[in-house]
Order: sequence, then structure tokens, then C-alpha cells
Amino acid sequence: MTVSPDALIALVTLTVLEIILGIDNIIFITILSGRLPESQQLWGRRLGIGIAVVSRLILLTLIRWIERLRDVTAFAVLGHAFTYHSLVLLGGGIFLLAKATHEIHAKLEAENGEEVPEAAPAHLTLPAMLVQVGLIDLVFSLDSVITAVGIARQYWVMVTAILLAAGVMVVAVESISRFLEAHPSMKMLALSFLVLIGALLIIEGWIPEKAEQLHLKNYAYFAMAFSFFVELLNIRVSRKRRPVKLRKTPRLKTPPSGQEA
Repeated sequence: MTVSPDALIALVTLTVLEIILGIDNIIFITILSGRLPESQQLWGRRLGIGIAVVSRLILLTLIRWIERLRDVTAFAVLGHAFTYHSLVLLGGGIFLLAKATHEIHAKLEAENGEEVPEAAPAHLTLPAMLVQVGLIDLVFSLDSVITAVGIARQYWVMVTAILLAAGVMVVAVESISRFLEAHPSMKMLALSFLVLIGALLIIEGWIPEKAEQLHLKNYAYFAMAFSFFVELLNIRVSRKRRPVKLRKTPRLKTPPSGQEA
């Protein structure tokens, strides 16, 4: 098989984009796996990545059918037509928005105003986690596969890029998980990213033409990258920052007995 320079450029470009799109998956999987029992967290992350890769490859084989989803109208409401593709985006966006908001509430709010103990029992089972990962992977994988087809028309380029991105996700997921656990502020920032992505999916599902025309995805990813960079600076500065030493209040001298103050 002869590999042309255009195919190599498409492979590199698509691999980078697949890695960027896969970051959303890693964040979602990492946060959900953190609610599993400690003995199941590693398996939860690995199986979650596996589901992401398999779902991408399956959708890639169905790409002709997927392309038709963008043109087939499911129904219309008040003159606004909804395609099957837009319904998937709307459903995924609403699910992601609700899930991220629930996770933020679970991390910050305690019952009856009491502090949640560190050794609180897990509130998620492995099968339940995998079902949620599978649902949101359907949305992320759909976006990823459509991006792949738009950049490369050669099947082997798309499959290779997805597998390379999957390898990066497998390697990076443990480091990202440890990093988020070590920095709670970064975990809150990651959850806010999921809220932003959920809102973006809803907009893309509701008015895809406007979303594409205004390049909303570019603005969203720029905002995420900028806030992530600022938070990295905050973490770095906080490590070097010395605690502020308050000036001691001078004590008043007690006058000797028999003398006036």
C-alpha cells in the first residue's frame, strides 16, 4: 500500500484532533470512576476507555448511515425540524449538563450542613458507571467520527488515528486521574468544562447552522484552554507562596506596684 504525503498529513491532523476530542471522554470517565469503590476504579477507567474506542470503531463502520442521520428529519415542532443527529446531540447535551451539575452538587454540598467524611461509601456501581459512559460516548464518538470523515476519506487513516488517540487516552487517564484527585479546584474546573460542553451540544442540536456559522466550538475550547492555563498558574504560585506572617501586637508594660500607669 502506497502512503501519500496527503494521507500522512491527514493522519497527523486527525490524530491530534481525536486526542483533543478524547480529553472530554477522559474527564468524564475519570470523575465517574472516582465514585467507584477504590478496588474498582482502575478497571472502571480502563473499561470506560475501551467502550470509547469500540464505540468509535463501530460508528466508523456505519459512517454512511451516520451521514444520512444529518439529513433525515425525525419530526418538526413549530416549523423547526429536528434530525436524528440533532436529537442525539440534544439528548447527550442534556444528560451531560445534568450529570455534571449533579457531580458538582455531590462534591460541594453535604447533608444537613455537615461535612462529608473522606471515607464516605461509593455511590456508584461499576455496571452503572459503564452504562453512563456508554451513553455519553455515543455523543462524543458521533462527533469524533464525523470529524474524522470530514478530514480523511481513507478508512485506514481514520482507524489508525482513532487507535493512536486511544493509546494516548489509555496512557494519560491514570495521570489525569491522579492530578484531579490531588487538586480539587482542577476537578471543579473539569466539571465546569463538562457543563460548558453540555450547553454547547444542546446549541449544536437546536440550531446547528448558527453554531457552525459562529464557530462556537472554537470559542468554547479556547475558553477551556485559557481557564486551564490560569488554574495551572494558580497551582504553581500557591506552591511557592509563603504564608503571611502577621505582625505581633506589642505588649503593654505593666507598671510597678504603687506607681500610676
